[in-house]
Amino acid sequence: MIDVTLQNFEAEVLQASTRTPVLLDIWAEWCGPCKQLGPVLEQLEAEYAGRFTLAKLDADKVPEIAGQLSQMLGTRSIPLCVMFVGGQPVDGFVGAQPPAQIRAFLDKHVPTEGALAAEEEVSEAEALVAAGDTEAALAKLADALAADPANDDARADYVRLAVATGGYEEAAAALDEPLAREPRPLRFDALRRWLDAMEFVEQSERGNWPLPQFDELIAQNKRDFDTRFQKAQVLMAEGQWPQAMDELLEIIMRDRKWNDEAARKTYVAILELLTPPPTKAAAADGKSAGGIELTGKAAQQEDPQAELLSSYRRKLSMALN
Repeated sequence: MIDVTLQNFEAEVLQASTRTPVLLDIWAEWCGPCKQLGPVLEQLEAEYAGRFTLAKLDADKVPEIAGQLSQMLGTRSIPLCVMFVGGQPVDGFVGAQPPAQIRAFLDKHVPTEGALAAEEEVSEAEALVAAGDTEAALAKLADALAADPANDDARADYVRLAVATGGYEEAAAALDEPLAREPRPLRFDALRRWLDAMEFVEQSERGNWPLPQFDELIAQNKRDFDTRFQKAQVLMAEGQWPQAMDELLEIIMRDRKWNDEAARKTYVAILELLTPPPTKAAAADGKSAGGIELTGKAAQQEDPQAELLSSYRRKLSMALN
């Protein structure tokens, strides 16, 4: 439990809630219901064992913050409890509520025990990737998914690393659930298309062709879209992303609707694969064994990469308009 003042509000509530949800209890010494609610909240903080932080603010000592939050939630009553997540107030309740009702409120915003366990496994996996131990990292990410099957970040990292290290069956199995959703999440669709390219190289005769052999057929017929698309898949499998997009762009400019827009969808998938998550960067050197960004806690995207993505987004836009 934390006592909040005007001086520590930003650090102990706003900034702290970017890491762990913070429940701010606004109370006063003269308030009877506040004294009833306080011990219940303290007991729940202990029961939830670090899944949220309880912060208490005396409305008489810090009227500036108490007044602003009361006005925001349209109430002048206390006790007033406000939940902060990600540096923002997201929900609240007024009055001394029974424990069961408060638990229901907390469970809307507080991570489950499984989610916390999964986050720990993901952090350990990132360290293992950085150390080059991809086999152990995959095991950790599998444990994370077992603990929290709804953790899409862990699932995406698991699939990326599995594809990059040749675990195609494991990657395909992990993709089944998200690809059955409507709408189909872009990042998982992108991973499936990358996996398709890797499997094409491994399982088909043309997947082992040298690139000039594709070029010979394309030179005979510029509209041989099957061969162009297969060449793009080989380029994807080799991590030659700009070259793959160039080949796909040739299809899009000639017939964007070909094969249910497979070229456009695969082009968009490559852009997605090369774009780091907005709030997380890559572990280790920023890439997996296959050159794809992994969700992690490292550096910002390099300018050349940003310029590359911007350039190819413009090319696609021009081809479609």
